[in-house]
Amino acid sequence: MKKFKSTIVAVAMIFATAMHAQDVEPTFEQKGELIKGTYYYEDGNIRQEGTYKNGKLHGEWVSYKQNGEKNAIAKYEEGIKTGKWFFWSDDILTEVDYSDNRIAEVKNYKNTKTLVIRD
Repeated sequence: MKKFKSTIVAVAMIFATAMHAQDVEPTFEQKGELIKGTYYYEDGNIRQEGTYKNGKLHGEWVSYKQNGEKNAIAKYEEGIKTGKWFFWSDDILTEVDYSDNRIAEVKNYKNTKTLVIRD
């Protein structure tokens, strides 16, 4: 479990730093009290999108593969990781539950083409 938590932490760090490792300028638009940020791959496809509140990540953030498929969904409350986060790979869905900005539980679901199996 410790190894898996380390993997999730690494993915979360990549998720956060990917917003800054790009050549295409992000776009920002005011949405009431929130600011929607959209970050792009070099080819113009969306890399990540979500909102900020008071300069902090807030609400749902979605990350996409370069081909447009979702590969992660995260939730923040004014910069604090919260709720259920989801990470997709080829045949595994990982659900990470956050409580008080810490990992509370990790669940893996494997797609066997006929049945989803929880590890």
